[in-house]
Amino acid sequence: MATISAALVKDLREKTGAGMMDCKGALTETNGDIEAAVDWLRKKGLSKAAKKSGRIAAEGLVAVAVSGVRGVVVEVNSETDFVARNEEFQALARSISLVALETGESDVEKLKNHHYPGGGTVADAIANSIATIGENMTLRRVANLSVAHGVIAQYVHNAIADGLGKIGVIVALESTGAQAALADLGRKIAMHVAAASPVALDAAAVDPAVLEREKNVLRDKNAGKPANVLEKIVESGLKTYYKEVCLVDQAFIHEPSKSVGQIVAEAAKAAGAPVALKGFARFALGEGIEKGEEPDFAAEVASMSKG
Repeated sequence: MATISAALVKDLREKTGAGMMDCKGALTETNGDIEAAVDWLRKKGLSKAAKKSGRIAAEGLVAVAVSGVRGVVVEVNSETDFVARNEEFQALARSISLVALETGESDVEKLKNHHYPGGGTVADAIANSIATIGENMTLRRVANLSVAHGVIAQYVHNAIADGLGKIGVIVALESTGAQAALADLGRKIAMHVAAASPVALDAAAVDPAVLEREKNVLRDKNAGKPANVLEKIVESGLKTYYKEVCLVDQAFIHEPSKSVGQIVAEAAKAAGAPVALKGFARFALGEGIEKGEEPDFAAEVASMSKG
């Protein structure tokens, strides 16, 4: 029997997009003949993944998982919304979120190489699901939060199953106060984040490049004014900008007369200890993905019939 090396398995995976264990099995069955192994996988319907990898995957699910003082949110994409209702796809998204939670991994490429429940890696599990479900899928992003003491609250908007939906949010509150009070506050803030879509926790967390662009817009809009006046206008404009994009400065959707920062400060009384809002993560399904034009199925069928 031929020795099946890791390099040979890797080559076959790159050719077919099939899972690692499937590739190893194919090479074993074909005594290490890679071309025969490709045919073996095709006959088994396991080499479909590579053919579908070029298709745009902008639908799918956002999955949230929380355990104690740790929480994670991941986005797993598919080509159609229909697949999001597939139980196998839901199980895939949920399992990936649990792997990320257990490992604390926040890097997508590294997460793909972590062990997946039942065998193989997360990347193998995705490739296997592509082959069985028949659509391109991608693990797009992952974020995790943790605190030494306190809670990680969560909220899923348009949930289709526990922890799965179109928008997923986690919020980190650090405090030694009462857990029930913290959990209630955290969920309300998570709902606020889902609705208000802040881009940063506070002014210090705003991307410097974004901040400079905002300053330039304000300067250009008020060009010609004296320098000292212009700087005051920019300073005032930035305060307004922070109220729009920074979580702690935004008007709290549950109590608009107060900012989120004020609500957190006041929560110390109910919690019995100071409360600090340490961070948040918000994933909205498909945001930022170029979806392109809808496919012309009639033309596609006509083209296939000619072949």
